[in-house]
Amino acid sequence: QVQLVESGGGLVQPGNSLRLSCAFSGFPSEYYAIGWFRQAPGKEREGVSSISSSGVTTYYGNSVKGRFTISRDNAKNTGYLQMNSLKPEDTAVYYCAATLALSSSRWSSTSSWYYWGQGTQVTVSS
Repeated sequence: QVQLVESGGGLVQPGNSLRLSCAFSGFPSEYYAIGWFRQAPGKEREGVSSISSSGVTTYYGNSVKGRFTISRDNAKNTGYLQMNSLKPEDTAVYYCAATLALSSSRWSSTSSWYYWGQGTQVTVSS
């Protein structure tokens, strides 16, 4: 059974940090790229970041470049999203996803991703 389980969300003040984790099982994750998306109320789901199966290639959305860092530990079947300098506009439900084919032109499209987690809430507020 394929599972992606996010954790690490919560309430944080602006300027602070959070690290999200995505534990995956039920598929050969070492062959899959991992992505992070987020969805705020009333908005479409947007691509935040992605990382290739080897961890060599990464992509970031313009709104998080320089603040967020994606990584993965294939030995632990876990992906991470380190979020620094958080802003109120980062408030959203964050989802992790997995796909076999990571494309520089389509990584941020939800239709490019096969498997999805249930999401974890991140709220940035004072």
